[in-house]
Amino acid sequence: MSVVYSSYLPLLPELALAIGAMVLLLAGVMQGEGSARTVNVLTIFVLIAVGAFVVMIPPGRHTFFGDSFIVDDFARFLKLLTLAGSVGAMLLSLNFLKVERLQKFEYGPLILLSSLGMLVLISAADLIALYLGLEMMSLALYVIAAFDRDNVRSTEAGLKYFVLGALSSGMLLYGASLIYGFTGTISFAGIAKAAGQGAPPLGLIFGLVFLFVGFCFKISAVPFHMWTPDVYEGAPTPVTAFFAAAPKVAGIAMFVRASIVAFPGITEQWQQIVVFVAIASMALGSFAAIGQRNIKRLLAYSSIGHMGFALVGLAAGSVEGVQGVLIYVAIYVAMTLGTFAVVLSMRRDGVLVENIYDLSGLARTHPTIAFMLAALLFSLAGIPPLAGFFAKFYVFLAAINAGLYTLAVVGVLTSVVGAYYYLLIVKIMYFDEPARGFAPMPGSLRLVLAIGGLSNLLFFVYPAPLIGAASAAAKSLF
Repeated sequence: MSVVYSSYLPLLPELALAIGAMVLLLAGVMQGEGSARTVNVLTIFVLIAVGAFVVMIPPGRHTFFGDSFIVDDFARFLKLLTLAGSVGAMLLSLNFLKVERLQKFEYGPLILLSSLGMLVLISAADLIALYLGLEMMSLALYVIAAFDRDNVRSTEAGLKYFVLGALSSGMLLYGASLIYGFTGTISFAGIAKAAGQGAPPLGLIFGLVFLFVGFCFKISAVPFHMWTPDVYEGAPTPVTAFFAAAPKVAGIAMFVRASIVAFPGITEQWQQIVVFVAIASMALGSFAAIGQRNIKRLLAYSSIGHMGFALVGLAAGSVEGVQGVLIYVAIYVAMTLGTFAVVLSMRRDGVLVENIYDLSGLARTHPTIAFMLAALLFSLAGIPPLAGFFAKFYVFLAAINAGLYTLAVVGVLTSVVGAYYYLLIVKIMYFDEPARGFAPMPGSLRLVLAIGGLSNLLFFVYPAPLIGAASAAAKSLF
């Protein structure tokens, strides 16, 4: 019995998420709307417990279901990061749902089901498992984007994300079918073996392009970023924070594992695609955000740019590059959740305000919040010695060592341009005349802001654990 238990222990996180989602959903149905807050709080405990199960997984490489599901150091690292993003988003949601009278028991189980899809996606080692994980993640995201049913903008955001998401899923599926047709296998290892024999057939390259279209949509990379600003602005703010954190981690995991494991023999072909997407994303994210005055739209363009920076590491196609990607997304999640904690505290007369000029003089009305937000914005801009600087340093270094000098130079230049709109917000907070103060910040938002802000401020003091874990995770792919 103990042998069976230990051999299936790597599947425990997914099983726990599935069972937890079903139990909480049933509890909500039986107890009615009055149980919504309890269900949402229990969702956080389920996510933390699942994180503990991930830590308990024995070291080494474990495969299941005919090698279609793999648990290695790469999967462990990104599963913990995804769960951390989900926990952060749930903490940001608690007060918002109560104040906005959106307490519905379905919210927590939807977050759990979406997180389950992300965990499956991170461990997917063939095209079918990848597609199943992607759809499980996406279906729940479509629903929570339109969670505020009485709000026209929220409904529009959900519909727009659903229509464009369905289109991208179709393209990804078409790409997967082409790859299967030209290699005769759906497993990443089998595809790598078939694609590494001689010159790759043109059909395989077409399949790879369509597959990457689906990947780019999920991480909101240019030119498949169209949905991002509208969905970020229209969705309830905690849902936007969730979109900006956890699904991005799963999307990057899918992009990296498929590229490195399934297509090592045609690295030159996919490297060109990734370089183009990275440059386009960095450029658009830097320039398009300059004119934005709605802080959620600004953060949407910021996330597009940051996904471009993360892809710089993938373009290198090396262990060092993958390590840079992992460090980048870990720091990005902390920066993003901390920033959204401040956005959710921008409440006057019971109404959330979203214009960046509503932060005028925040340093005088709420000095601690202003200091933490300034630190997070400096980090997002990549200013040393904050964590965001090291995130960019590792991906640019990997690109330079891989000979991608143009990509690294473009990355540095777009970072400088992007710093403008982050510094504009800092200027508004510290030098403009104070606007009316905001309502006191709830405890759950304070917790997320403290963790996000301090981890960015103090990362340079002790970076070894994150760098060591990212290095081990990257090596497990090669």
